[in-house]
Amino acid sequence: MCSDESKFCISFGYQGPRVWRTRGEAHNPRCLRSSVKFPQSVMVWGAMSSAGVGPLCFLRSKVNTAVYQEVLEHFMLPAADQLYGDADFIFQQGFAPAHSAKPSSTCFKDHGIPVLNWSANSPDLNPIENLWGIVKRKMRYARPKNAEELKATIRATWALITPEQCHRLIDSMPRRIAAVIQAKGAPTMY
Repeated sequence: MCSDESKFCISFGYQGPRVWRTRGEAHNPRCLRSSVKFPQSVMVWGAMSSAGVGPLCFLRSKVNTAVYQEVLEHFMLPAADQLYGDADFIFQQGFAPAHSAKPSSTCFKDHGIPVLNWSANSPDLNPIENLWGIVKRKMRYARPKNAEELKATIRATWALITPEQCHRLIDSMPRRIAAVIQAKGAPTMY
């Protein structure tokens, strides 16, 4: 099972200087991009496996050890039950300090959950990063007006993610690792 946090903004950022549109589309909302200096945003924790996605957790603050403990207890463990039942799995998480803090390690040990050991300076090959990208691309034309609408859009888009999409991302791990080894740590298509 793979997990990590991702930030979603109401304004999805600068997409480049050109807008291609046909005659009569000058004021079509799909052809316009608003800009805001400090757009509203939400931080989301999610988990996935080759069986599909788990529940989302919208975080109200930065991820510290206490916040991460709440996520583990109230979201990661139920996600593991939903996605795996009694089957064994290995948990992959990001590199945030809260993820490797002693209370987090204790939680995993107490629940018998092995954690994939990644070097802190290794490339981030966690497939959930690609899943966050898929979700953000699917939301490209959404125009939420506030944080609550943004959350609703994220939830709706997350619900559309199929187990097949997740399986393809998980199945790509050997190719990802081989590409990084072949590139000797330099950037790859992943």
